[in-house]
Amino acid sequence: MKLSEFRYIAPKSNIAKFPADPRDSAKMMVLNKATGEMEDKTFRDIMDYFQKGDCIVVNETRVFPARVFGKKEKTNAKIEVMLLRELKAQERIWDVLVEPARKVRIGNKIYFDNNKFYCEVVDNTTNRGRTVRFSYDGDLFKVIERIGEMPLPAYIKRDPTEHDKETYQCVFANPNKTASIAPPTAGLHFTQKMLKELEAKGVRIATVSLNIGQGIFENIEVEDLTKHRMYSEYFEITKDNADTINKSLKSKKNVYAVGCSVARALEASVLTTGAVKPNKGWTDKFIYPPYEFKIANRFITNFHPPATPSILLSAAFAGKELLFKAYKRAIKSDYRLFAYGDAMLIINE
Repeated sequence: MKLSEFRYIAPKSNIAKFPADPRDSAKMMVLNKATGEMEDKTFRDIMDYFQKGDCIVVNETRVFPARVFGKKEKTNAKIEVMLLRELKAQERIWDVLVEPARKVRIGNKIYFDNNKFYCEVVDNTTNRGRTVRFSYDGDLFKVIERIGEMPLPAYIKRDPTEHDKETYQCVFANPNKTASIAPPTAGLHFTQKMLKELEAKGVRIATVSLNIGQGIFENIEVEDLTKHRMYSEYFEITKDNADTINKSLKSKKNVYAVGCSVARALEASVLTTGAVKPNKGWTDKFIYPPYEFKIANRFITNFHPPATPSILLSAAFAGKELLFKAYKRAIKSDYRLFAYGDAMLIINE
């Protein structure tokens, strides 16, 4: 498979700038891999597909407002700093992206919050990437929550608002898992009411945690997909949650993966028996066609930008030809695309 096979033209008018309100009012296309059938639904209709004993797996990671703005020492040049991941908590060392990168060199200091603290650049990692050490004495996340902006993707083409701190966050996000710079966007459509209804219906809800990081903004630079390497992301699957998923697998019930991050975490944690193992660590799992999924047989996702890891994973689940037929139909039917856009349920059984 070549990267160019996964390109398409996404009309600007279809790219969602704001989320559906309420969350579950988004459109949902249901795609059946076995029959090739496509149906147009509303996301709340997904409740009709769940049966007692099924398992839905969600990523409970929480997004933090990772885009902060500071001023470079001496010149006072405005610098945007995107916090990617904390490398050494005790030393307050982070991987970040900076803009404009040409103005930020090793040894430079960038001051934040009216010069109350700064970060010093200690290394260059990529063209825009830097490793920095923060001077802040205390809980850095608290001040970031106050001064930072939600890191909306550039294609949304608007400034983030305070409201995005709520809407660019899944209702099942765990405050103790604050580590991502993007949400599992497929999960944005769920409401608390829906989760309660699933539990009442006898559906098992399992959580994994995968810190969505720089990979969400990375472009694939190689035409030969076998040569692409994903940005590593930290994930955890506890024993209790692995057991919950395995109960549904053992009883031959459906397992729903909510988003690409969940699918990657599950596929990085498969035992030879076909069960999920408790697992934690870093994964650079890159899934593209052809690929046989071992755990989930149903996949909830969004409509993704062309030639991205997310559309490749979706194509691996649905089949490339069927997926692109669905995208063509979605664009003609005015589905809303990308992070704040509409949903897709892919049934693979």
